Amino acid sequence: MNQPDEMVTAEPSLAPQAARLRWLPFGDPSRGRRLAKVLAWLAGTVAVVAVLGLFGVDVFGWFESLWDALTGIGLGYLAAGWSLQTLQTMLTALGWYFILRAAYPDAPAPYRQVLAAYATGVALNGFLPANIGTFVMLLMFIAIIPGAGLPGVLGGMLVQKIFFTLAGAFVYVYLFASVPGTFERQFELPHGNPGLTLAIGAGAVLLIAALVRVFRRKVPGLIDRAKQGGAILARRRDYLVRVFLPSFGAWLAKLGVIAVFLAGYGIAVTFHTVMSVMGGNSIANVVSVTPGGVGVNQAANVAALGGVTDAATATAYSLGQQLAVTAWNVAFAVALVVWAFGWAGGRGLVEASYADAKVKVAEQKAQRVALQAAKHPTRKWSVSRLRRRPR
Repeated sequence: MNQPDEMVTAEPSLAPQAARLRWLPFGDPSRGRRLAKVLAWLAGTVAVVAVLGLFGVDVFGWFESLWDALTGIGLGYLAAGWSLQTLQTMLTALGWYFILRAAYPDAPAPYRQVLAAYATGVALNGFLPANIGTFVMLLMFIAIIPGAGLPGVLGGMLVQKIFFTLAGAFVYVYLFASVPGTFERQFELPHGNPGLTLAIGAGAVLLIAALVRVFRRKVPGLIDRAKQGGAILARRRDYLVRVFLPSFGAWLAKLGVIAVFLAGYGIAVTFHTVMSVMGGNSIANVVSVTPGGVGVNQAANVAALGGVTDAATATAYSLGQQLAVTAWNVAFAVALVVWAFGWAGGRGLVEASYADAKVKVAEQKAQRVALQAAKHPTRKWSVSRLRRRPR
């Protein structure tokens, strides 16, 4: 009869030791073994850098570029930019937290774990191609939430994207409307070209009718698949307060990051320049196939800032912001993963999710190959040719 009481009293005595091991590198209580493992990791890192150098990957050059970028502006600008970037990550993760808590109320994940998973995805997307970081984040959500599945988490992502889709549309509409003479040409068009106006109107009506017809067939199935992940939409007030408002705050923080780095490189900060950079980065992220959009982002920013600064300054700003933010995102994600899951647990979770994410990306590519092969059976398709589709 006394055995349960003894077990209850024995368990708390193990809690301090377990908590202490959780914070130790590799979860090993032996100082000698921990030191040996740390040295082994350092030696392995040096070996990897050396091998990458043999294959033409200039790792030290990247760190030199990072150092030049960090020293190219004042420390105050860096601190302000990193603070706003941290705020953006935390607010976006807060929206994710409430989406997942509404979807899986019986086993909600702590906010720190959701934040760590989201920060990991953001960090990985900074230097990995094909949005692998996003898949890693989704698979981490599935791992930390009992009962969670990929369809439900993808449904949650659709809900999370609602505000950012609207915000992106606002940026594009503003940039279109800000082109000199846009409205004058629009008002002159009906009077000078009535036939063309009627044709455009008829085409718009047909396009809207076709879209309505397509969505009428697709939306019910989409809603069914995303029903659990979109549970918070059934409570409009909760969605507005717990998802929409944090997302709005995260978007404002992102605008603040752009403004701070523009000022740091001596570029005039106006609403138009910030919107131009925001829109250019958005387009670059859509069309880019390079890790983190390297190269494409720089070209987009040079074009967006062509009227306010020279190409050299615009390129320096773009590289400086991208390198500084990426480095901060990686450091922040590592700290959060260790805090939320412990050293060994966090490393294992990220490694497992990354391996599964690569499989998911490969499956998506294979599905696109099969789809293209079905549409064009006379053409030879492969995964490597998806980026160069025949015309």
